[in-house]
Amino acid sequence: MNNKPVISVSAANKIFNVGSDEAVIALKDINLEIQPGEFVSFIGPSGCGKSTLLRLIANLTEPTNGTVVVNGKSPQEARLNREYGFVFQAATLYEWRTIKKNVQLPLEIMGYAPEEREQRAQKMLEMVELGRFGNHYPGQLSGGMQQRASIARALAFEPPLLLMDEPFGALDEFTRDRMNMELLRIWRQTQTTVLFVTHSIAEAVFLSTRVVVMSARPGRIKDVIDIDLPHPRLFETRESEAYYGYVTAVRESLRDAFQAEIE
Repeated sequence: MNNKPVISVSAANKIFNVGSDEAVIALKDINLEIQPGEFVSFIGPSGCGKSTLLRLIANLTEPTNGTVVVNGKSPQEARLNREYGFVFQAATLYEWRTIKKNVQLPLEIMGYAPEEREQRAQKMLEMVELGRFGNHYPGQLSGGMQQRASIARALAFEPPLLLMDEPFGALDEFTRDRMNMELLRIWRQTQTTVLFVTHSIAEAVFLSTRVVVMSARPGRIKDVIDIDLPHPRLFETRESEAYYGYVTAVRESLRDAFQAEIE
């Protein structure tokens, strides 16, 4: 890894409805750096600003004050240069397009030649183990398969950064575990930097190189916990003493954040 961060957030605040009686402080004094190749999860209580922070980085909203830098430039520049992919909670696939055509969509927008669109889409579908399903439509696939297709679409133009906002929250536990394994495999293969929002302590620990623990609103970064578990991470990893130790550390940090809010 080089020493230049992919993401740098400095003294960032986000207030909705500024100046009104209904003003809401969503984020307060956020300072964070993300290095290339990291897998960083954000966890905290509902409404703590996890998704808002991701949206600041993606230029889907702007900080009220403070700075956000993505790959050495403003989030707007990074968005216009298409330097990140975004995976939402729902797969957000177009029902009238085949899976392959859905994956090709950002490449069409970016002006890639038809032959390259075809090659890249097929490569990404094979990476997420959907190589045989390119001519199917979204309604013909399971929820987990649709989400894998949305990941393939986000990676089709090979962005250095992948932003994921609770992408597996609606899946059953078995499918979610499988998707965790698939995501780690893709992360290792592509060396993409991943920012991942989740409500699951177990998922955050299993996936991440670091876990960012956030407090209740106004969202602040309470702790950043390094996860030093070996790779590749397997189902057996979840049964190890070290894994349980990290789960306990994250849970205690969250409990302290809740207690501080009550007091």
